[in-house]
Amino acid sequence: MSIYFKIKKGLDHFTVDLKCGFDKGILVIQGESGAGKTTILNCISGLAAPDEGRISIEDRVVYDSASGVDVPARMRNIGYLFQNYALFPNMTVLQNITYGIKNKPEYRIKDEKEALLNYADEIMETFGIAHLKKQHPDRISGGEKQRVALSRAIVTKPSLLLLDEPFSALDQQTKEIIYEQFASFKKNFRIPTILITHDPKESELFADGRILIKDGRIIGKDI
Repeated sequence: MSIYFKIKKGLDHFTVDLKCGFDKGILVIQGESGAGKTTILNCISGLAAPDEGRISIEDRVVYDSASGVDVPARMRNIGYLFQNYALFPNMTVLQNITYGIKNKPEYRIKDEKEALLNYADEIMETFGIAHLKKQHPDRISGGEKQRVALSRAIVTKPSLLLLDEPFSALDQQTKEIIYEQFASFKKNFRIPTILITHDPKESELFADGRILIKDGRIIGKDI
């Protein structure tokens, strides 16, 4: 698995201009708020288009300004955990988590559907939320919402997982619990991941590779 991105994107006060590649584990993009981290994820996911650049996932080019390639977000096979979690309030925890897999062709095949649902159960067990299946988002805690959103991003078996400040809204006690569960996820599921954070501790805990950015540019790296 190889991930490569070269992105140039003008913002109000500076231009995001960087390139990076990695081939395993978790790449941490670390920087202060307003450094351009979320813009990078949005460009990789297809929610925003770079002004110039090239993005490839698993040697599949999903964006290339030179050749006019711009694969729609829904076809990039990327899982994205947003900073606000973006859960559907009218759906149960189970419905939120399985929402994405219902659009997969395999879901229409009985045995494949069962395998996908079993995989969803495995993920919920990993994150300790299996008992919340029938609850709605307004009935669960912030830490539980975070685990539901992460489970939803993983269950489609993405080629790449994007995590936007996934722990920032949690209190310290909840963070410590989720750090352990996330370490278990990293070990068991082995999905290439880009995690953005401003917290050096999270970078130390989870990074297999790391870039430090300021005003949209790399100021340090360890890859």
